[in-house]
Amino acid sequence: MTRARGPDSRVADYDLIARRADLEALSRDLLHEKVVAFDTEADSFYHYFDKTCLVQIACSRGIYLVDPLALGGPAELAPLGAVFASPSVQKIFHAAEYDIYVLKRDCGFEFTNLFDTMISAQLLGYPSIGLAALAERHHGVSLPKDEQRSDWSQRPLTPNQLSYAAADVAYLLPLALTLAGELAAAGRRTWANEEFEALTRREWPGRQFDELGYLKIKGARGMEKTCLAVLRELFLVRDARAREIDRPPFKVLGNRALLEIAERQPETLENLGEIKGITDLILRRLGRDVLAAVARGRKRGHGPLPRIEGGGRRRMDRPTERRLAALKRWRARRAAELALDPGVLCPNAALESVSAKNPASPDEFARIPELKPWFAREFGSELLAELRADRDADETEATAS
Repeated sequence: MTRARGPDSRVADYDLIARRADLEALSRDLLHEKVVAFDTEADSFYHYFDKTCLVQIACSRGIYLVDPLALGGPAELAPLGAVFASPSVQKIFHAAEYDIYVLKRDCGFEFTNLFDTMISAQLLGYPSIGLAALAERHHGVSLPKDEQRSDWSQRPLTPNQLSYAAADVAYLLPLALTLAGELAAAGRRTWANEEFEALTRREWPGRQFDELGYLKIKGARGMEKTCLAVLRELFLVRDARAREIDRPPFKVLGNRALLEIAERQPETLENLGEIKGITDLILRRLGRDVLAAVARGRKRGHGPLPRIEGGGRRRMDRPTERRLAALKRWRARRAAELALDPGVLCPNAALESVSAKNPASPDEFARIPELKPWFAREFGSELLAELRADRDADETEATAS
């Protein structure tokens, strides 16, 4: 275990852990802590097959930076599994979703007793919910930002990287304490606990390539069918190359370049080179594959657009549109009263589902899966009243007619 102080005076000493024995000893100690803060760093900005590259930990004993790559890979983080699964140790994260995702994926960890400072800030109606904003608001410090786009897979890590990583957990414990008190005072601690519990239960599918991902590129679904067929082939070529060289697809060819190639459909390397974003290096390494993809797309064409999950707003009839408008007006008014972002109170997708199903009783309302339990419990009766008023208006209009 190596103790160091980073060049940033805002961050306390930290211990760098790169040996299995040290990690095992730390994990045993953490099981005796009441609260432990965590963060992770991964390398998704630099690699197709991203992985957990660093785990930051803060507890009453100090700050620890665990290097899984020095240990032999993310799977070697296994001793921490007992800490994450312990119901007697509260785990503090900021924006825990991605951290939990990579730790479950890379290590198979299970989580209990979570507290997320970002979700808490959202439920409290904070105008800025980033960690830097919260640290400045409550502790008057400016967290370092210069390593946000670091390649965390490179070794050795620099003192600046380590200092930046330590800063991400340095203030999480007191922040969580403050936010927990504010949630309790606002009567929203139960809301937060339900959000945290749902996050610990969430499961993600394994690494899968989405063959319909080209339809999620902004502007794709409005393209003419031949252009869309070309875009599909380009998307497949880009992914194959990204896998081959272990680089993120956007670093092989950007989406804007894909769209322009699909629109212009060049037939020669010279024509391809005229497109913005197509460098000489891309021409040499990928040019002929791109031209072949253009030719394949033009030849194969594209059938009807498939429906994709999250692929846009559901189609609605006029009564459903009217109910949705009424519910949005209720949400805007109620969110303002609660000083909450409307999307935090109830996302559009949930309101759309309520409008489509038009529940007439609390039981029907509670069975709508898009609604969060705390929202259904706290505000279900108000939404049912809005829907009842809409039905009454319909009946009055029908009688008058």
